[in-house]
Amino acid sequence: MKLLSLIEAQQLDVSNIFFLFSRAEEFRKGIIKPLNGKILTTLFYEASTRTRLSFEAAMLKLGGGVISTENAKEFSSAIKGESLEDTARVVSKYSDIIVVRHYEEGSAKKMAQVSNVPVINAGDGAGQHPTQALLDLYTIWREIGRIENFTIALVGDLKYGRTVRSLCYLLGKFHGVKVIFVSPEVLGIKEDIKDYLQRQNVKFEEETDFYKAIPQADIIYMTRIQKERLQNGEYEKVKSLYSINQESLAYIRKDARVLHPLPHTEEINLSIEVEQTDPRVAYFRQVENGLYIRMALISYLLE
Repeated sequence: MKLLSLIEAQQLDVSNIFFLFSRAEEFRKGIIKPLNGKILTTLFYEASTRTRLSFEAAMLKLGGGVISTENAKEFSSAIKGESLEDTARVVSKYSDIIVVRHYEEGSAKKMAQVSNVPVINAGDGAGQHPTQALLDLYTIWREIGRIENFTIALVGDLKYGRTVRSLCYLLGKFHGVKVIFVSPEVLGIKEDIKDYLQRQNVKFEEETDFYKAIPQADIIYMTRIQKERLQNGEYEKVKSLYSINQESLAYIRKDARVLHPLPHTEEINLSIEVEQTDPRVAYFRQVENGLYIRMALISYLLE
């Protein structure tokens, strides 16, 4: 079924996913169907480097144009009290597609319900980040050659991490996937995700011992402990519990890969030399993959 907007990962089915992978591979080779005259608007109410710039670069590489506000919370009519719905109605008169990041869960859905053009959710609070999940899955496919019959350790802030939530919704669409949730108890994965995986017959387990989990995994997916979503004092207790460093790298199989949605803080502590030479470190290749998968998605939604 043709997507009109992308608000949550559940909208993507297996055929959509592989179609977008195929188109991303074409764009990687320089085979581009230009979007001359089309305009993309980025409305980011939260700070972003990779997501905003990759969407804007994707549109420019496709031959389209970009209009943007880097801090829409401050530099848009939101500061005057304008509703998200009214903002969507206005901006959709100026552009052909809207990419929105907002601090409130459900914000992208509100905008999509009234917009006259496609809306892409680039992160809504602790809700979802579907394009990150898509590029994560694309990275797994490129790095280990499959997206079935593998084990993934999801590590860190699983309670507030929208990237993990979205990725789980995609993992549930494929056979033979095992998920190991690794987190402190206060940041454990929410029940709705566990219920979803059970309905999809995806095997999962919860673990607090990092060193027990990572040798089992084909993919170690690290996440940042989100200081901005924790109460005073909670962050200091958990910020350094799990880290990919020279010691823990020895526990990771030679054919495994380390992913991270970035930015990283204490949870990644490797030298630049190791990051550049160890094939297990895949998170900067993951960043590049985001450009091509977002090019694929934009072109698909504007067909």
